[in-house]
Amino acid sequence: MTKDTYESPLNSRYASKEMQYIFSPDKKFRTWRLLWIALAEAEKELGLNITDEQIADLKAHKDDIDYEDAAAEEKIRRHDVMAHVHSYGKQVKGSGADAIIHLGATSCYVGDNTDIIIMREALELIKKRLVFDLETVENAIASLKLLGCKGTTGTQASFYDLFDGDHEKCVALDKKICEKMGFEQSYYVSGQTYSRKIDYTVLSALAAIAQSAHKFSNDIRLLQHLKEIEEPFEKNQIGSSAMAYKRNPMRSERIASLSRYVIADVLNPAMTSSEQWFERTLDDSANKRISVPEAFLAVDAILGIYTNVVSGLVVYPKMIEKHILDELPFMMTENIMMEATKKGGNRQELHEEIRQLSMQAGSVVKNEGKPNDLLERIAADPKFGMTMDELIKLRDPKLYIGRCPEQVDAFLNECVRPLIAAHRDDLEVSEVELKV
Repeated sequence: MTKDTYESPLNSRYASKEMQYIFSPDKKFRTWRLLWIALAEAEKELGLNITDEQIADLKAHKDDIDYEDAAAEEKIRRHDVMAHVHSYGKQVKGSGADAIIHLGATSCYVGDNTDIIIMREALELIKKRLVFDLETVENAIASLKLLGCKGTTGTQASFYDLFDGDHEKCVALDKKICEKMGFEQSYYVSGQTYSRKIDYTVLSALAAIAQSAHKFSNDIRLLQHLKEIEEPFEKNQIGSSAMAYKRNPMRSERIASLSRYVIADVLNPAMTSSEQWFERTLDDSANKRISVPEAFLAVDAILGIYTNVVSGLVVYPKMIEKHILDELPFMMTENIMMEATKKGGNRQELHEEIRQLSMQAGSVVKNEGKPNDLLERIAADPKFGMTMDELIKLRDPKLYIGRCPEQVDAFLNECVRPLIAAHRDDLEVSEVELKV
């Protein structure tokens, strides 16, 4: 591995190999060739002079990408799509297929359709790890259509000429390409590109995942600070180079850090979409090449870390119990007032009295570091007419949790388990190896 050039941490540290491949050059250029084959097949089926031998030759060489030759062609032509058209053409020259590659199409035919295909595949990979945000991602997947074959300004003018003014064949061409590439529909109206608002829709779904993950990581970090829950900590892991005792929640901190990146990144396609001139301007290109892949790589990394944290959480019930009992006297005040009122007390007077006693008890805890003595103060106050034994009976945490257990059971039984059952084949439970 070279150490003298910048490499994105999303590749070297965070994202999975599967997500890295989806956004790799190899995946992109292989998809370009599949789109060129689909175009040639559809044009042949609609009557253009393209032979079975040419189609077969294109298919035979669809995976034989000569990257050195393509790079040499790009140096000459200064155009990535035409570089690959010519490089592919050299491989299929024997059948004459070089003459019909990209026939009638513009660069965005391969570029934009590939972007849609890749985003859908990436969303499908992410979907395997979700519950709460699953519907949002499924809606994003369902909303994606192929660009189809719209030509240089979206009017299909080149295909209208190729098909001698036959509108129906132009419509059929789009439908056939969609079918061959696994899509039900293409966008009815577009410019040379699909609307950049589509990228915003997709990244908004990713940002929704990031928001959920960030909230989760905050809660874990707070609970770890209270020593109630800890994220996984390996036997030989070092939490600090100086403070040997430290067990930083570095996994949750990483989730928070990457989530902020994704939430901020969604502004890129929002601004790009609003800035486009008429049917297309190229100020989308450089930004889009960075903002869209990196959002996916970051969310992929977030969900991998998320899985690692959840699968190895350590819970300390005694610490939870201690904190609850420390705070419970304050939580009991409403119930204490009700019991004292039953004994003949005045609710408003009791409210003011318990407010003052609570302030006094809180001051003892915060200023003197002593235990919470609110119950003792109430037992000693004749206005309440309650003994310590009566107060202790009210000190059962279960009296203050409402329908919490029933709500959790209902959520698991009615929401989570049906989703798991419906997507059992898609569930990804592979072990995640984290890098520093």
